[in-house]
Amino acid sequence: MATSGLWQRLSASASGKREWAKQAGAHPVRGLRGKASLWILLDCLTILGSAILATLYEKHTAPVNGARAFVHGTLIQHRPMGILLALLCGFTITLVVISRRLQLYSPLKLNNILNEQGRSLQACFTSGLLLTGTLYLVKAEDIPREIVLVTLAMVTIALSVRRLAYRIAFYRRFERGEGTRNVLIVGTGPEAHALRHHFESIRHLGYTFKGFVDLSGDGTSHAAVLGDVVGPFDTLFQSARKQFVDEIFFASPCERGTMQKVLEQSRIHGVDLRVVPDLYDGLAWNRPIEYIGQFPTIPLHRGHVPEAGLMIKRGLDILFSLVGLIVMFPVLIAIAIAIKLDSPGPIFYTSERIGKKGRVFRCTKFRTMVRDADQRRAEVMHMNERDGVLFKIANDPRITKVGRFLRKYSLDELPQFYSVLRGEMSMVGPRPPLASEVQEYKLSYLKRLDVLPGITGLWQVQARQDPSFDNYISLDMAYIEGWNLWLDFKIIGRTIGVVLRGTGV
Repeated sequence: MATSGLWQRLSASASGKREWAKQAGAHPVRGLRGKASLWILLDCLTILGSAILATLYEKHTAPVNGARAFVHGTLIQHRPMGILLALLCGFTITLVVISRRLQLYSPLKLNNILNEQGRSLQACFTSGLLLTGTLYLVKAEDIPREIVLVTLAMVTIALSVRRLAYRIAFYRRFERGEGTRNVLIVGTGPEAHALRHHFESIRHLGYTFKGFVDLSGDGTSHAAVLGDVVGPFDTLFQSARKQFVDEIFFASPCERGTMQKVLEQSRIHGVDLRVVPDLYDGLAWNRPIEYIGQFPTIPLHRGHVPEAGLMIKRGLDILFSLVGLIVMFPVLIAIAIAIKLDSPGPIFYTSERIGKKGRVFRCTKFRTMVRDADQRRAEVMHMNERDGVLFKIANDPRITKVGRFLRKYSLDELPQFYSVLRGEMSMVGPRPPLASEVQEYKLSYLKRLDVLPGITGLWQVQARQDPSFDNYISLDMAYIEGWNLWLDFKIIGRTIGVVLRGTGV
């Protein structure tokens, strides 16, 4: 049976080392609103910036003088600023409306590069024609045509270049396997194999095939021979959880009642659901057909993903980690020297941890224990003060003198800023577990791995000394389900207080 790399690793050694949880919702486009709003805002700012630059260029004036002339209404003689702003707003609204109708705010995978660029040019050209027509009707001969033409040219170029750069950046991420969506395909017939081939041959669609789900009676066992069936249909959502699946594609028909139950379960489990057209007569009425590459599908359910918020979170992660590494560089050097002088062994301690969607990464800290601490773990196992799979000893005899100080003020965590910069961790999130810990998880606990692990989190600031494993998990679940940017800021603020008080162990 096909399994994820995580489960292969866990089954190989007991001691070895999904996108954000989605809120259930019935509307298929609900999860796209945040990102579409962000793109609309960027388009508006692009138009405003282009108009300002074009005006300053044509008037041969400095920005400060131009701003003063705008305030006093003398930027363009005999033309009130209210009329100019109305024309600019009208052009902006027209461009946004046309862009929406041309699906320029839809997901990347629904359009290819040439198609998107063509639609972008069409939107700019149509909006430009309407603007020039309006200028003719209102007899605005005193508005320099050079400003209008330069503005239109700059807007067209800026929007095209921005969309192209954004798409290329995402294509490169998808080629590296980053940010892709894990999918299961229900069915093992020709349509299912064609869909799988589509995903694997067009990597920039951003999908990672995780396996087939066997639907009895669809007439072929070819996938089973290849070992790509992850399980039977009655364990669909258990398989989806184990494979960290974001989206399920139905490529084989089943009874309408059964499909309705699957739709309800997909909302409960936060898994997106798509079907191939013509398979479910009536169930997909009034639903838009979306092309994944050249493959038509109908989205029956699409959960809410706060894409705009996640983009901001990632931007803040990069900013904070970069500033942290630069500002704390002298401290990092001092700690490294202290560790080297205090005890023999390496400066850093590196262990394999389980990250988002079960990906394994190397987590690095400053070494706080003696060199052979891992080999001596069995000796102190009876001193463990935590329950479940957690392991923690406040007065661990393996901790060095410098290590005790580093742990007290959480300074041993500073090298993890580099993992945040690389995108393997976030500033705030559940702590990255060991593979041996994940092996003991219940199926529902795997929800912790739907998000990037963090340097700090809700558990660290609210129940750091609590020995209960269940409380540890419940706080992580509460963070994932109730996440917003303000919650991250509050956790970071409380973390600073915890660090300054020296309550780490």
